[in-house]
Amino acid sequence: MKRFATMLGAAALLLASGSASLSARSDIVLGVVLEPPHLDPTAGAAAAIDEIVYANVFEGLTRIGPDGQVRPALAESWEISDDGTTYTFTLQKGVTFHDGTTFDADDVKFSLERAMAEDSTNAQKVLFSAIDTVEAVDPTTVKVRLKHPQGSFLNNMGWGDAVIVAPESAATNKEHPVGTGPFMFDDWARGASVTLVKSPDYWGEPAALEKAEFRFIPDAAAAVPALLSGDVHAFPNLQAGDALPQFEADPRFEVVIGVTEGETILATNNGRKPFDQLKVRQAIAHALDRDDIILGATSGNGVPIGSHFSPANEAYLDLTDTYPHDVEKAKTLLTEAGYPDGFTATLKLPPPPYARQAGEIVASQLRAVGIDLEIIPVEWAQWLEQVFTNKDYDLTIISHTEPNDINIYAREDYYFNYDNPAFDAVMEELERTADPEERKALYGQAQRIIAEDAVNGFLFQLPKVGVWDARLEGLWENLPIQANDLTQVRWTD
Repeated sequence: MKRFATMLGAAALLLASGSASLSARSDIVLGVVLEPPHLDPTAGAAAAIDEIVYANVFEGLTRIGPDGQVRPALAESWEISDDGTTYTFTLQKGVTFHDGTTFDADDVKFSLERAMAEDSTNAQKVLFSAIDTVEAVDPTTVKVRLKHPQGSFLNNMGWGDAVIVAPESAATNKEHPVGTGPFMFDDWARGASVTLVKSPDYWGEPAALEKAEFRFIPDAAAAVPALLSGDVHAFPNLQAGDALPQFEADPRFEVVIGVTEGETILATNNGRKPFDQLKVRQAIAHALDRDDIILGATSGNGVPIGSHFSPANEAYLDLTDTYPHDVEKAKTLLTEAGYPDGFTATLKLPPPPYARQAGEIVASQLRAVGIDLEIIPVEWAQWLEQVFTNKDYDLTIISHTEPNDINIYAREDYYFNYDNPAFDAVMEELERTADPEERKALYGQAQRIIAEDAVNGFLFQLPKVGVWDARLEGLWENLPIQANDLTQVRWTD
C-alpha cells in the first residue's frame, strides 16, 4: 500500500507537471485601434491592413526587421551589378501559397508588373517607378533591371505594398488574403476582429502561436479594461493616456515605449483657399504649440518635429524652430494675408485617439489667433474616401506611418495638393543617387523646403506605447514599418 501511494503521488506530480506544460497558451488576442477597409496590402493605403497581414500572411522579396534593417524573405539572397541597375534575386525553394499553389519566379514577375502597371491600384506605386523590366530567369531566379541606380530599392521591396501575391488569388485578397507567410487567414468578423491561424506548411521557421486574433478597439476607454481583465493580451500601440502609470505599476504587464515612423501632422489642403496662401499656412504654424499638443495627445511621449521626417533617421534635421509658437506673429501674418478677423474652416478627425485629442487642442490654439474650426469626427472609411481620395477637406490630423516617406510631397494629385518644382527636383535627384552622404544632403534640402513652405502643421513623431502580458516575448519595441509581426511571438510559460 505504501509503495502504491508513492506511485500514486508520483503520478499526480507527473500529471500536474504535464498539465502545467499543456496550459502554456498558444493563442493571442491583440488589440488594434482601426479596422482595415480590406486585407490586401497591395491595393490600399491604410496602415491598418499591414498591421494585420505584413510578415504574418504576406511576404516580399525582402522584409524590414524590428531594427529597421532590410532582411532576406522570399529572396534568400541577391546580387547587384557594378552599375547598380540590375538585381538578381535567388528565391527560397519549396515555398507554397496558403491555397497550395506553388511560389516561383513567375509570381514575383506577376506581382511587380501588376504594381507597376498603368492601371495599378497600389497606393505606393512610386516604389516601383525605377523598375524597367522583370525577368523570370528560371523558377528560383528573378532579374530586376532598373532605369537608374536606386539606393532605396531593397528597402522598397520590403514594404507591405511590395509583397508577393499569386495570380490565382490576387483578385480576392481583399476579402480572403492568400500569402506565403507563417499564418493563414481564418475569419473576419466585420466590426469585431480578424483571426489568423498557423500555416501547417510554412517554408521557414514555424510560428510558435497557433492562433492570433486582432480585435478592433478604437476607444481607449474600452482598451484599458480589456487589458486589465485579460480579454486582450497585448495592445502593441496603446493610446493609454492617464492609465499608463497603472500598467507600469502592475507586474502582470510589460510597458515598452518605443518609436514609430509616424509623422503626425495637421494635414492642410494647399489647393483650397485660404490655405493656398503661404502666409496663412505660416500663421497656422506659428499658432501651434507642439508641447501642449504632445502632452495632451501622447501623455508627453511624442517627439516634436518641424518637417516630415523621423528623428530616428540619420538624415533628420531639427527644424522645429522654423516657425516658433508666436500668437502675435500669427495674427500679423493673417492680417497681411487679408484675414484681419480670421476665418472659419473645418477640421476632419479620424478615430485614433491621438487625432481626436490633438484636434481639440489644435482647434483651441487656432481659435486664439482668429481661426475658428468646426470639428467633424469621421470614421476611418469616411476619412479614406473624403480626405485621402477625394481631397474634400480643409484640415485634418493624421499620422503617416510609412517609413521614409517624404517623397509623398512630390506626388501629383496627392491629398495635400502641394506643388513645388524645386522640391520635385530634389526628389528626382534623390531617386537617382546611391551615395549615402549625397542622399543625406538631399534629404536635408527636402526637409527644409517643406518646412519653410509650411505645407502642413508638423506636430510630433507618434510614439509606440506597447502594453502586453509580461509572459509574452517577441513583440516589437519600435515600429520601423507599420506591422504587428507575430513571427517570433511566444508565451514564456
